[in-house]
Amino acid sequence: MTATPRAIELTEIAALAAADKLAGDIVAYDVSDQLAITDVFLICTGANDRQVHAIVDEVEDKLKQAGATLTRREGGAEGRWVLLDYNDVVVHVQNKEERVFYSLERIWKDCPPVVLPAAVFAVGAGTGDQR
Repeated sequence: MTATPRAIELTEIAALAAADKLAGDIVAYDVSDQLAITDVFLICTGANDRQVHAIVDEVEDKLKQAGATLTRREGGAEGRWVLLDYNDVVVHVQNKEERVFYSLERIWKDCPPVVLPAAVFAVGAGTGDQR
């Protein structure tokens, strides 16, 4: 099983929204073979708590415009790791410390990456290493 076209579309929209708010290290994994609850994990980093909130707000706004329904939001109060669950895609926005500590890429490394639009990685569209 692979991620649905709708999941890929929402992932691309969310990745571009995150890049617009200068998120770093933006990656996506097709977890559909491993999890029955979602198709894609999108992971990105904010430099600080304020940037994490800005990224989350932009992702929520763009996905709402695309007709996606947010089913669950966790971690918003602290701004260290916010999880946005849209059923087809789960967006993880983490600050740098949480990203290093939890290393979600290590957990999902065996899942195929989702190719993101080149605009996500355009010069000035993020901080840190881009994948």
